[in-house]
Amino acid sequence: MDTTTLAAFLAVDLLLVFTPGADWAFAIAAGLRDRSVVPAVAGLLAGYVGYTLLAVAGLAVLVASSPALLTALTAAGAGYLVWLGWSVLRRPAVATASAETTGSSPAQVLLQGMGISGLNPKALLLYLSLFPQFIDPGGGWPVAAQTGLLGIVHMTACAVVYLSVGVLARAVLRARPAAARAVTRVSGAMMIVIGGLLLAERLAG
Repeated sequence: MDTTTLAAFLAVDLLLVFTPGADWAFAIAAGLRDRSVVPAVAGLLAGYVGYTLLAVAGLAVLVASSPALLTALTAAGAGYLVWLGWSVLRRPAVATASAETTGSSPAQVLLQGMGISGLNPKALLLYLSLFPQFIDPGGGWPVAAQTGLLGIVHMTACAVVYLSVGVLARAVLRARPAAARAVTRVSGAMMIVIGGLLLAERLAG
């Protein structure tokens, strides 16, 4: 796979990663609620690792071609987002210069992140719709290797952007408790809205 193809993929992928969504909302909430945003981002990336492995094995296409499986995945992901968003709204923790963390344990945060990205059908569709456009079946690399490399590039972009979002949210709002609480509530509301839209879109389709 040549560098030109990789650069083109990265440019398109970054446009998607920079678009605020459930991952952004979770990273912001974790940045304000927890001592470190690393477990949250690690959890999000773990979900994408799962999708990358599915794509490399060719199973992602089988899942996407099954309406029943996609509907079940969408319903599970939407329900999880709504539940997690409601939890954030009930406990809008604020990061301050001296406060101890009031959030969940790192392991719990990591698992929550895995749930958000791993149950997001949009992530599966990203792998199915975007990746094939940059894979050359007749190239020097096997298709599985090309898919794996694109997955690594995508996860690296996600890691950089989501870590930056979480850290910046914490740094900028650390001395502004009221603003931090408001942003946390918005993040929780975003999760609920995105969950509802995912379910509505799937049912309408």
